[in-house]
Amino acid sequence: MPELPEVETVRRGLAPVLEGARLSRVRQNRPDLRFPFPDRFVERLEGATVLRLDRRAKYLLFPLSTGETWVTHLGMTGRFTLDDQEIGAFDADAPFGGKHEHVSLSAMKDGAATRLGFADARRFGFMGLIATDQIDAHPWFADLGPEPLGNGFSAAHLAAAFTGRKQTVKVSLLDQRIVAGLGNIYVCEALFRARISPLAAAGKVSRPRLEALTVQIREVLKDAIAAGGSTLRDFANAEGGQGYFQHSFDVYGREGEPCRTEGCADVVTRVVQGGRSTFFCPSCQRR
Repeated sequence: MPELPEVETVRRGLAPVLEGARLSRVRQNRPDLRFPFPDRFVERLEGATVLRLDRRAKYLLFPLSTGETWVTHLGMTGRFTLDDQEIGAFDADAPFGGKHEHVSLSAMKDGAATRLGFADARRFGFMGLIATDQIDAHPWFADLGPEPLGNGFSAAHLAAAFTGRKQTVKVSLLDQRIVAGLGNIYVCEALFRARISPLAAAGKVSRPRLEALTVQIREVLKDAIAAGGSTLRDFANAEGGQGYFQHSFDVYGREGEPCRTEGCADVVTRVVQGGRSTFFCPSCQRR
């Protein structure tokens, strides 16, 4: 499933074409994805101008001139195409176009038309139309924590959220109510960089370590965005190329391989936490 850097990569790929574009010739090719499409979805999109492209957690937000915001969650295999050029793909067995393309439209900007398509083979993605001034109160967003790259995210915030918490720090960081947008890959990488065991109880992590953790969460996300995200299967960025951050993984997916810390003779270990694989170095990340 795409995480924050991959969704941000898609946002940046779409922005030059869609910001300021007028939407027309909208087609909805099925009644639902993970959830039903909004009532009168086509009618409410056609003729609207996209004011800008935003991202909140793992959601893409397209505020419109109509006073509504078109919200899209990519799910596991959702991706956009521009003139059939793939903007985001996350699963090798999920072709775009044909029966898997569920929404298509034309984006008019500076006298040129660009065809936009959305495909999702597994249909775990979803779309909504929400009054722009009600976004923060909507159930999809009301309980989200601060953005890890925003000013609201800090060691003080984590310390308050983790107080008395017996759940492990790894699982706690995946709680979207604590931090919005973090996923399994980048939590594993940030914990390794901060030298914090994923098995430690969140409430037992010291303030100095939380200071280091907030820095490393920001850094690993910035590094991943700069690399165009991580390609675990066939993710493609706006230029049709792949993300490259997977080549920089220190622990994720490296079970049994040597730790990359100079002087460490241990190997990367995998355990399952909350139904997800956790990768870490037992020597560098002692409890």
